[in-house]
Amino acid sequence: MSRRLAVALALVVLAAALWLAPEALAAGGNDVGRNIGSELRRWAASIYGGLIAIVGLVFLLNRKFTDLAVFMLAAILVGWLVFSPDQVADAARAIGNRILP
Repeated sequence: MSRRLAVALALVVLAAALWLAPEALAAGGNDVGRNIGSELRRWAASIYGGLIAIVGLVFLLNRKFTDLAVFMLAAILVGWLVFSPDQVADAARAIGNRILP
């Protein structure tokens, strides 16, 4: 069973590479790794947004507005931490410089 799983996983990785490769190769010359990384980041952001929308809709349909507000604030914070680490680092430095002169 594990051999079938390994073959299936290898096929999925190969299909994803073939699917992402043309756009990554055509986008900017020799920066294939950076192009694939940006493509994967864009897909991850889309999936994250879709999951947030589905969970938010569940809260909305159940009329749990307080839980929805807390969830949305947490989702925004997590999204900011994950998708903008350079902005988080700049904000942390600014706060540190303000508190510890």
